[in-house]
Amino acid sequence: MTQLIGEFDCKLDAKGRLSVPSSLKKQLLDVERDGLVVSRGFEQNLIIYPRKVWSDIVADMMKLNMYVPENREFVRKFQRGATELSLDAAGRVLLPKSLTDFAGIGSEVILACQLDRIEVWDKKAYDDLFNDSPEDFAKLAEKVMGGMNKGGEDGK
Repeated sequence: MTQLIGEFDCKLDAKGRLSVPSSLKKQLLDVERDGLVVSRGFEQNLIIYPRKVWSDIVADMMKLNMYVPENREFVRKFQRGATELSLDAAGRVLLPKSLTDFAGIGSEVILACQLDRIEVWDKKAYDDLFNDSPEDFAKLAEKVMGGMNKGGEDGK
């Protein structure tokens, strides 16, 4: 299972190419062979998935009943703009303009590893996410993780 770690300040070049930091590439073991997929995030960001992670998500979606309107809507929205990425010889990926426009991404971006995927944020938008106080984070941690027992099951 892929577990990505790190937060990386990056810049897009004039053509919309993103240089993948070498320390991140080392974590993406099969990226040069299998590739990546980029899609819209749930917030105003993009998400880059290793191909294996994307394939697992799609396999789960294939099990959805497509006669249910909410399922069709979710699949449509989730896959909107999804694009395969591959590293060029210089270790860069080209982010589609339609997706960078959606996410409001300028030339300065943050790559934020989130478990098995990488969120791509405009630097200012990402910084704005963390304007809350440490106490707010402590309350969120208690709400999300506080009921977990050591066995990993919800204690509620």
